[in-house]
Amino acid sequence: MKNRLSRDQVEHYSRDGYLMIHEQIFSPEKFERVRNYCAGKFAEANKGGDQPAIIDCPHWSDPRIFEFIFADEMLDLVEPLIGPDIGVFACHLLQKPAAVGKRVPWHEDSAYWKGALTPMEVASITIALEPSLPANGCLRVIPGTHVHGYSDYAEVARPDAEVFPIEIKRHQFDEAKAVDIALQPNEASIHHGKIIHGSNPNTGATRRAVLTVRYFPATVKFTPENHPHFAAAKFNIYLARGQDRAGNRYADSTKSYVGGEPVHTA
Repeated sequence: MKNRLSRDQVEHYSRDGYLMIHEQIFSPEKFERVRNYCAGKFAEANKGGDQPAIIDCPHWSDPRIFEFIFADEMLDLVEPLIGPDIGVFACHLLQKPAAVGKRVPWHEDSAYWKGALTPMEVASITIALEPSLPANGCLRVIPGTHVHGYSDYAEVARPDAEVFPIEIKRHQFDEAKAVDIALQPNEASIHHGKIIHGSNPNTGATRRAVLTVRYFPATVKFTPENHPHFAAAKFNIYLARGQDRAGNRYADSTKSYVGGEPVHTA
């Protein structure tokens, strides 16, 4: 392992639940391969004028992406935060089209995954494929909120204008403390699975597009049978580095588990 994080960075993540890495994650040549791969997937998804906000788990049907998911450049970032035994919980391609990309309400990923992961320890690395800025609806986080992870939710006022129909009740956090996760291409952020986060609509002239990979320590037990979505989806997890410590079963990263195109959800 090449430790890419300083002690201060590790402490910042532990204290605040997120981290911005303003340095190039991949070599220029490898990042170009990342962008070309993602561009192809977005082009497939965008046919017919539809531009889904998320391409969910493309690695299930297209093992080529494991070149990047299992890359040392990624694992060396997350190992100082979650340890040497690393699993992959999920992978997403996210896009927010220029001028029309919807707002993502304040939420915790842990609220959607509750019951499937014990303990709830997930570190999500997001690689910017294009500039990710306040003007085009970059990720926003509320520092320190990862110590809870299970807030109360209410319906949003205008569900057609939001990616999700529910949002954390406003009295449970201070939006004035929000931090914009502004990144240039090939830079990264990492956020804890329990942190409160969201994003504003894209009011700019450029699309926001990112690759997000969700890693967990292999001491975490995955129990899809305890979560209706994961049980129904026959959800696959993968061992990226080290060895399993919780009795999990892992899929084979050389095989395709979903026929045809990736699963698209909005």
